[in-house]
Amino acid sequence: MKSKDSHDIPPDHPRYESLKLRAKVVDAYKAGILADSGLIAHGRGEAFDYLLGEKTSTVAKKAIETAAATLLLAEHPVISVNGNTAALVSEEIVDLAGALDAKIEINLFYRTPERVRAVKKVLRDAGALEVLGSEENPEHIKGLDSPRSRASREGVYKADVVLVPLEDGDRAEALVSNGKKVVTVDLNPLSRTAKTATVTIVDNLVRVIPSLTREVERLRGMDKSALQDITRNFDNQQNLKDSLKLMIGSYSRK
Repeated sequence: MKSKDSHDIPPDHPRYESLKLRAKVVDAYKAGILADSGLIAHGRGEAFDYLLGEKTSTVAKKAIETAAATLLLAEHPVISVNGNTAALVSEEIVDLAGALDAKIEINLFYRTPERVRAVKKVLRDAGALEVLGSEENPEHIKGLDSPRSRASREGVYKADVVLVPLEDGDRAEALVSNGKKVVTVDLNPLSRTAKTATVTIVDNLVRVIPSLTREVERLRGMDKSALQDITRNFDNQQNLKDSLKLMIGSYSRK
């Protein structure tokens, strides 16, 4: 069932794009794709996006380039998908996975069999030929005790680079502690995930994933040494500081 709001938003409304996204997450909640806490998480991210002017900054563009290079250098790249990601960018995730020849794996904080099936269906309907994360006997990531420790043997467990949009800090820390590079999308540059990740893209997920796919396609022809130069010249902590400066300075730019 679709939210009434998703049908009644006039295109000339000044908050049209934002309200469309709100309607999508409400619809996803009603369909069992999203937990109720996912609505809160979306609202929190939206507040940070206001401070960015709801556009991709030059700082974020540099992080997207570095993320693309990092994923192209990976031997076993995996995209970890939660409910919010599936609700907002399922088709874009499938496109990115195709561009990278990466696995897609479901990982949910509030995990139920029904939610796993619902998220898997969304990804399948978006064109994914294989969706990991529903195995009966998964591996487990060391350092995590919650259901989020689950990892598919051919997915996150085997991965050397994991793209984890909208991730929780404890899992990001565990993935890094297990020797994996973590690329994340997080509108909050102060979060534990943002600080832990190898590359943090401080931007809205709906803008990032299509941009990341385009960047992967642009960089694909580069040799390995050129891609490594991109990653070596990136400092994630400086990236976070620069992103925070943009947000702090947003009022004075108005």
